[in-house]
Amino acid sequence: MEHPTFVFDGDCAFCSSCARFIEHRIRPDADVVAWQFADLEALGLTEEQVSSAVCYVAPGRATAGPVAIADLLRRAGPVWRAAGAVLGLRPITALAWPVYRWVSRNRHRMPGGTAACALPPSHPARAA
Repeated sequence: MEHPTFVFDGDCAFCSSCARFIEHRIRPDADVVAWQFADLEALGLTEEQVSSAVCYVAPGRATAGPVAIADLLRRAGPVWRAAGAVLGLRPITALAWPVYRWVSRNRHRMPGGTAACALPPSHPARAA
């Protein structure tokens, strides 16, 4: 894999809306792909990983959740790079994880979300 790839849940309307925003507004130098259409093996990811959080894969680096978002933002324009640098700071990332998990658990309630976005009670992301 030579080009960075950002992987999201294409079955989730909220996630898909966010991915469209990323592609059209942020325009990172990375591929934005639904995990359902990605070659997970080539990316070195598992279905469990990508169903629990967004992932960012670049040569020699794979991250998830807010760290993946920070990595993605650092591949965009100057304002987004600055936001990615701030989000990538350890104290900020530590604060971002609980927010990310809350959004993940409640994505079916978010704008653009649908009942199909709801995680089943037994899903690993629910426990986090």
